Amino acid sequence: MPKYALKVEYIGTNYAGSQIQPNQKTIQSELERALCTLTGERQNSTKIPRPIKTIFSGRTDAGVHSRGQVVHFSTKEPIVASRFLNSLNGLLPKDISVSEIIEVTDNFHAQKSGRYRRYNYRIINRSQRSVWDGHSLLVRQNLDIERMNKALSYLIGEHDFTSFKSAQATDTASVCVLYKAECVKSGDEITIEIVANRFLYNMVRTIVGTLLMIEKNNLKPEVMKQILDSNDRTKAGPTVSPDGLTLMEVGYQPYDSKINNTMEITER
Repeated sequence: MPKYALKVEYIGTNYAGSQIQPNQKTIQSELERALCTLTGERQNSTKIPRPIKTIFSGRTDAGVHSRGQVVHFSTKEPIVASRFLNSLNGLLPKDISVSEIIEVTDNFHAQKSGRYRRYNYRIINRSQRSVWDGHSLLVRQNLDIERMNKALSYLIGEHDFTSFKSAQATDTASVCVLYKAECVKSGDEITIEIVANRFLYNMVRTIVGTLLMIEKNNLKPEVMKQILDSNDRTKAGPTVSPDGLTLMEVGYQPYDSKINNTMEITER
């Protein structure tokens, strides 16, 4: 069966996350509905569209957005990618779109073949909100970028990130490799970029919450390392709003900070 990979963009505000859930509107349910309609693959007995099984590179929580989610699926018949892409976007809701589609080999797996994931968290740092702020977290207290970057530097490398994992997480494996964790400020907008081989449930949002806790209480940046080493979620900060969080990229090659925003799936 032909196999394809999609790069999917979405605004997650109106969805209960990316993965299918009973009686919930999710990114996966909307995508599979559109794919079934477009391919015409149906159950012969009931004429009800048979859901094409899509595999996502990873799960995003309710309210989290994406510019670079990767999804693979198989069809009974080959498709013409350019024409298929136009038709698929015509069927999807306005807050979901597909920017790329490519045919992949049988051994490609959107999740298991991934080498790294890159997330951005957007903060607006000023005293008052604006209707133009978009998807971000408003922080009124003045934030010190140098201190924040110093705190984030303690997370780089291979560590047990239990301190930043949700208590509801079912994955018992807590070791991740962080390749990059950095704050960049432009005007009153701060972008926190975090790149890792994998992420735990609520990990990015808890790291951001801990960073803000350190700033709010004027703690030393070294407190981030103490929290990391404690393996104790109660020591970390709160889990911040999902609205500022966007999955920017899923990489299928070894991480290189100079290569971004391409759905290149061949390995070096």
